Amino acid sequence: MVRFTAVFEQEGEWWIGYVEELPGANTQGQTLEEARENLKEAVQLIIEANRELARRETEGKDVIREELMVAV
Repeated sequence: MVRFTAVFEQEGEWWIGYVEELPGANTQGQTLEEARENLKEAVQLIIEANRELARRETEGKDVIREELMVAV
């Protein structure tokens, strides 16, 4: 499991959320809980899409893929 920093703020009747470490991961919800769930889904979709794009870009190339663990 990877940990990110989620930031939420209320704008009128909506909650806006984004992830500090992952540009493009942002969402909104009518409740704070809805915004939290939507943000989790957004992060999952961005990571999946980025993995697929990386695989396509390296298709047919001799590359090494390995897990990378980073403590911050």
